[in-house]
Amino acid sequence: MAFKHFVHAFCTAALVLLAQPTAASADTFRIVGFGDSLMAGYQLGPDEAFPQRLEAALKARGHDVSVANAGVSGDTSSGGLSRLDWSVPDGTDLVILELGANDMLRGLPPEITRKNLDAMIASLKARGIDVLLAGMLAAPNLGAEFASQFNSIFPDLAAKHGVALYPFFLDGVAADRAYLLEDGMHPNARGVQRMAERALPVIEAAMKARRAAQ
Repeated sequence: MAFKHFVHAFCTAALVLLAQPTAASADTFRIVGFGDSLMAGYQLGPDEAFPQRLEAALKARGHDVSVANAGVSGDTSSGGLSRLDWSVPDGTDLVILELGANDMLRGLPPEITRKNLDAMIASLKARGIDVLLAGMLAAPNLGAEFASQFNSIFPDLAAKHGVALYPFFLDGVAADRAYLLEDGMHPNARGVQRMAERALPVIEAAMKARRAAQ
């Protein structure tokens, strides 16, 4: 009987230890890429989307990090606001917020996009989650007035909430056919890799700021 009690106690202790996170996993910096098809990896392989390429780049630079892909193709800022709470788990350190392109392409009033992004940033900050706002630029054919109203959304909200800003998510890729799919809008695998490399310094700075504040 004593031996059986010992085995039972040993197994119970082992299960408890296995269930507990290791020191390494507890220290992992957790990022969520929250956006539309540009984040989701439209027509790309499972390891070719922006979050996966970013995670690989960060790990290559020695970071203990995980980057979850919470991109949904076709999503608007309204759709993002409605799914924000259940798409971003507790314990997330940083959200890369990339929405608004579909609002712009559909010609939705910029004030709606601004209101939704404003609410998302406020909600994430209230949960203790840092935000890096990934900006977008309006297509030239939408006119100067629309462009002025839309393009100002991202720097304005970053300043209002004191969050990091990456001014243009498609920087270095937009309008360059070598980095785009045949639709001329979405990045190909090379384009995503370039986007991740260009955004890397801003994301590392946001990670450093988060750790310094903890």
